Amino acid sequence: MTNHFKHHVFFCLNQRDKGEDCCMNKGAEAAFDYMKSRVKKLGLNGEGSTRINRAGCLDRCGLGPVMVVYPEAVWYTFIDNEDIDEIIESHLVNGKVVKRLLVD
Repeated sequence: MTNHFKHHVFFCLNQRDKGEDCCMNKGAEAAFDYMKSRVKKLGLNGEGSTRINRAGCLDRCGLGPVMVVYPEAVWYTFIDNEDIDEIIESHLVNGKVVKRLLVD
């Protein structure tokens, strides 16, 4: 059995009530939009390649914002578009994990 996508990326886009720690309060939505558009612009999207998806709470709120890349189950945190670009280039294109952005 083969995977439908080479990489499937899930962004935590959970919003918690009352100002509680959550990925949405740390720029996750903007990062999701940026990564989705970059992957599409680079022609890395679609069957056999990469899918960028929204997710609810991934239960790593204090470490956020977070994303997880499957099938490797690699968890990343990120600060800005440069971090997203590095994940795209290193992990999605070249298959090399970006160790400095890993979530323990």
